[in-house]
Amino acid sequence: MKALAAICLLFAASLLQAQQVWQPSSGHSQVPLWPGAIPDARPITGPETQKLVLERKDMVAGRPWTYINNVSMPTMTVYSPTGKNTGAAVVVFPGGGYQILAIDLEGTEVCDWLNSRGITCVLLKYRVPGEGKLPKSGAYPSSSEALEDAQRAIGLTRFHAAEWHIDPHKIGVLGFSAGGHLVVATSVHSNKRIYAEVDAADKQSCRPDFAIALYPGHLSVKENTLEVNPDIARRINSRTPPTFLLQNENDDTDSIWDSLSYEAALIKAKVPVEFHSYAEGGHAFGLRRSKYPATGWPILVETWLHTIGVLAD
Repeated sequence: MKALAAICLLFAASLLQAQQVWQPSSGHSQVPLWPGAIPDARPITGPETQKLVLERKDMVAGRPWTYINNVSMPTMTVYSPTGKNTGAAVVVFPGGGYQILAIDLEGTEVCDWLNSRGITCVLLKYRVPGEGKLPKSGAYPSSSEALEDAQRAIGLTRFHAAEWHIDPHKIGVLGFSAGGHLVVATSVHSNKRIYAEVDAADKQSCRPDFAIALYPGHLSVKENTLEVNPDIARRINSRTPPTFLLQNENDDTDSIWDSLSYEAALIKAKVPVEFHSYAEGGHAFGLRRSKYPATGWPILVETWLHTIGVLAD
């Protein structure tokens, strides 16, 4: 039986590799994020590819996961709830160190959960040129392609709110790891876009109404201090959205100090913040449940969304 399962996984992997550019599941279509020229586009160094991670040591909760890289053509895919619709929407940023996108583990699986709760999910395939160049301090260069894509996606979601049956005042962002860093970037760069407007959608606000950052990185200046990156600290103000943070203390990829420092900065600015930390649980677990309590975070987020009034009682 195990041999048959292994053969099936290898067959699935071969099919996946043959389909280089990621496509959403049947019934969903990804659409280009930009109507014409993409701002600050880099020369393409290679084709977009996807890979199914099958190595046992790299699986999550005993299951394979898929990532994509060399993303130079950003897209968004809308997942609408089929049953009850709360009117809330979440733009999701998969993680991957700004090198890859964990497109199912921290993307489509999140959309399935959000839809089951009556929330529209907008999955953003943002640009990751494969270099993953980000200063250790977490400074976000003003020409960041990922931030441009994120701001554009939020504006587009608000622009299409009536068409997609969304409340334009209940549009949030959720991201993991580097995607969690992108959540913070959109939160503190909400007053003005970092690119020139291209159409009517860019006249809409790019401010998220709420923010959920799960095991985010690149936020603190250094470990063992509560000093948040200065580029982030100087931009936090009354418009910074209510924020939910979660991180494990034994996360060896992104330090617990990243979330602690950002939480402290939000508290200082009197921005509502809820932070959950756990002793164990590691990094990059997405929604996949394990023995660690941190993997029960979706229930905590749902409760928090009720608390801040995004979801009705």
